[in-house]
Amino acid sequence: MKVLIVGGSGFLGGELLRLCAASGHDVGATYLTRPGTCPGVAWLPLDVRSRADAAAVAGAFRPEVTINAAYRQADWTATADGAAHVALAVTEAGGRLVHVSSDAVFSGSAPGYDETSVPDPVSPYGAAKAAAETAVRAIAPGAAIARTSLIVGGGGSPHESFVRALAKGRADGVLFTDDVRCPVHVADLAAALMELAVRGDPGMWHVAGADAVSRYELGVLIARRDGLDPARLPTGRRAGTALPGPYDVRLDCTATQRRLRTRLRGAREFLTAPGP
Repeated sequence: MKVLIVGGSGFLGGELLRLCAASGHDVGATYLTRPGTCPGVAWLPLDVRSRADAAAVAGAFRPEVTINAAYRQADWTATADGAAHVALAVTEAGGRLVHVSSDAVFSGSAPGYDETSVPDPVSPYGAAKAAAETAVRAIAPGAAIARTSLIVGGGGSPHESFVRALAKGRADGVLFTDDVRCPVHVADLAAALMELAVRGDPGMWHVAGADAVSRYELGVLIARRDGLDPARLPTGRRAGTALPGPYDVRLDCTATQRRLRTRLRGAREFLTAPGP
């Protein structure tokens, strides 16, 4: 299968490329500033903020499936307009689209959110992600949209690096005890996205971990896995800070998990069990 990973030089993109390579797919990957290091990949420069550039890349590579994992958290144009540009490019070039969205589209005011829940973002990033979903549904109604949560695993995520730096006294900051998410292992997420790519089923999917944990609880699990002292992790509360965004967002993945073969493990499992 010919697969294009938009945002292939990122953390999730790198895992998708490794999975594609292991499965023998013909893979292309886009990058904004510098290509990744995964061998056997056609690296393609792309700024998704340009509709013409997105169309040119898709038109030249002609993928059977495009997985859009590109975003820039503080850049509306890249996150929202970029998703529309990729969807338009896929529609023009042909093939299927899997778009990666986020739990940031929700406010956290509900006890949980399933695939039918309507976005109610409370941050600029969440609003951009919600706008991206709307654009993708309108432009490419056959696309699969996969909402996910905090992505960790393998030690390479920004959150894991931050926890290690805090535990070693090399960084300032705190881990919030009132900021709750459903962290997902990057390998589980990549496998689920590839399963969606192969299936070709459209609609909304929730692809997050089975456990709801605070950022502090997640930090403790990471520190213990890495042989660091969790007592060195400073704590705080997000309430009362000026940081925009929801406090407690729990994605209900029940309907998605019934349909996918990929098992979405919880953080308490994948950060304590041996293996990836």
